[in-house]
Amino acid sequence: MTTTTSADTPASAYRITPATPVGYQLMGVKKKAAIQLMGSRLWGRFNPNHWDPVYAAETGLKAPIQTGEMSSAYIAEMCVNHFGADFFRNARVVCKYVASTLANEVITTHGVVREKTPKGKGYRFTVDIWADNEAGEKKTVGWVEVDVGV
Repeated sequence: MTTTTSADTPASAYRITPATPVGYQLMGVKKKAAIQLMGSRLWGRFNPNHWDPVYAAETGLKAPIQTGEMSSAYIAEMCVNHFGADFFRNARVVCKYVASTLANEVITTHGVVREKTPKGKGYRFTVDIWADNEAGEKKTVGWVEVDVGV
């Protein structure tokens, strides 16, 4: 699996703070759907549609498909990069898997701050999130809510 973020950029440069405006675009992560991971016990070994090209073809798939949990993990990684520990306190994640991610596709996550609601001493941010492939086909869509500075 290949991961790309701006590893040379300190987290403070893109961490969401109470001053972050609506419309702010999160820096995504990019991952290759590696069949070796898709076949691990952690991600889908119980179902050969996730790791066996022959079986996947026999069931009508172009290639093995990645589990939804893997796309969710990519999105969660992006959110942790931007929200830090706030992502683990009273956050809400809602995702829908709208298309299969095929083996060897390169998936990129995206996020845009849609709403910023005052809460306590900070804000509750609502961020539209999605993951797409290199052709721009959306695979996972949804939103997250995270308290920052509360």
